[in-house]
Amino acid sequence: MNIILIGFMGVGKSEVGRSLAARQGMNFIDADEIIEKTEGRKISEIFEKNGEPYFRDIETEVIKTLEDYDNFVISTGGGIVLREENVKMLKEIGTLVLLTAEPEVVYQRLKETSDRPLLMQGDKMESIKKILDARNPIYEKVADYKIDTSNISPQAAVEEIVKWIKRSK
Repeated sequence: MNIILIGFMGVGKSEVGRSLAARQGMNFIDADEIIEKTEGRKISEIFEKNGEPYFRDIETEVIKTLEDYDNFVISTGGGIVLREENVKMLKEIGTLVLLTAEPEVVYQRLKETSDRPLLMQGDKMESIKKILDARNPIYEKVADYKIDTSNISPQAAVEEIVKWIKRSK
């Protein structure tokens, strides 16, 4: 069984994922890190030089490489669920756990970053709200379980996921 963390940037997928994997004796993979290693460059550079559609194609290829993985916590990029084929493949390899956070919390967590291509155009807060408005219905539709990380620590989020896993067995 794999646990796949989905959700917007800044909600804690990587941090929660690493902690959850350690807690459960599972392996951890960050899909964005795989993309950067495969491409030999940062995601921001991929977006800048090749555009978002190219990046989304690479994301889809990464999912295909994960189909034989078992006992992994997989942290995904925030837009991975934008393609139905990605969602279908992800659901075949694991359970989708959605991490969310209020737009203001995401902004506080990301306001100093300069490596988030989708937030580099115009006002960050407005960009966050606009993207969340578009993606939240998709996130909600595809998630098997959801946790709001706005006011809890990554460890508390891990404990909630562990409790949910035990209840759903």
